Amino acid sequence: MEPAPAAPRVALPPQPDGVDWPTLAWATGEQCSGDPERLEALLGTAFDHNPNSLLGRSLALVVVQGGRVVAERYGGGAASTTSLISWSMAKSITHAALGIAIRDGLVDFDATPVAPEWSGPGDPRGGITLGNLLEMRSGLRFSEDYVGETHSDCLEMLFGTGAADMAAYAASQPLDHPIDTVWNYASGTTNIICRFLGSRVGAGSDGIGAFLRRELFDPIGMRGAPRFDDAGTWVGSSYLYATARDFARFGYLYLRDGVWDGRRILPEGWVDDARAPRSADPEVPQFYGRHWWMADDDLGTFWANGYEGQRIMIVPGLDTVIVRLGKTPAEHSPELRAFYASLIDALR
Repeated sequence: MEPAPAAPRVALPPQPDGVDWPTLAWATGEQCSGDPERLEALLGTAFDHNPNSLLGRSLALVVVQGGRVVAERYGGGAASTTSLISWSMAKSITHAALGIAIRDGLVDFDATPVAPEWSGPGDPRGGITLGNLLEMRSGLRFSEDYVGETHSDCLEMLFGTGAADMAAYAASQPLDHPIDTVWNYASGTTNIICRFLGSRVGAGSDGIGAFLRRELFDPIGMRGAPRFDDAGTWVGSSYLYATARDFARFGYLYLRDGVWDGRRILPEGWVDDARAPRSADPEVPQFYGRHWWMADDDLGTFWANGYEGQRIMIVPGLDTVIVRLGKTPAEHSPELRAFYASLIDALR
């Protein structure tokens, strides 16, 4: 695996003068750069024949540039008011929730053990930190397989024997590698974080659910609906429901360095820390930071990624947020990556 770059390379842009914050409604406008006709043609590729053999089914696509919505399309039975599932895009929202708890002094980022299962004398897992979990470098055994015929800890956790208490299922796994030596993308690590966060702010809808609404969703005008397991843990690995525009609001918060209309929502430096590459994906030319993915490009592109092609893509070099929600089969991942690259090129 090639080493990851050391730090973000492109600064996050400030709010443009004269553009309202989209707390209540998004302003619309023309592209600030690029080729509008090419962008419109790409939306046609996704939606004019839907589903299609290239991308599968596209449900929503929103492009925000310079603080205004410059392109938007819906299909496959979805509309602008339809709440759609995040899948793993929720991991990046978990990153935000943890940052807010740290901002308020509710969480000690370096506290160990993170999980009560690791508190026994000499338990080698006791040294796993929140940072290790955010980076997917905990060393815990976890198979993140969605469609294969081999054992999948992810599916067992979400839908099988671990579904009642997902964090307990994930935290019970043994170490396969020394802590902080191997990158292994694992949804279970996020749910361990969510249980830890719930232990500080309260579990269930009245605890972490209310915390999310009060501290994150309401300030940015987002209507997000988390789902909880039977133990009251927010399943932050996978389950947050929102409209495409509301997912765009969340991306816009990160584009603006965690500040919303003069109010700092995320701790200073939290966004840059998330988008600093720490591991290289051995299968695809991309990097992983702390619950965010990123490209090694000249635009500073980073994104929240979800199953079947869900994405909140942030492109600081173009002052842009792109949200795409849909159902693209795994075998069409190369075509989907090419589609996202073309979208960015159309905005250059």
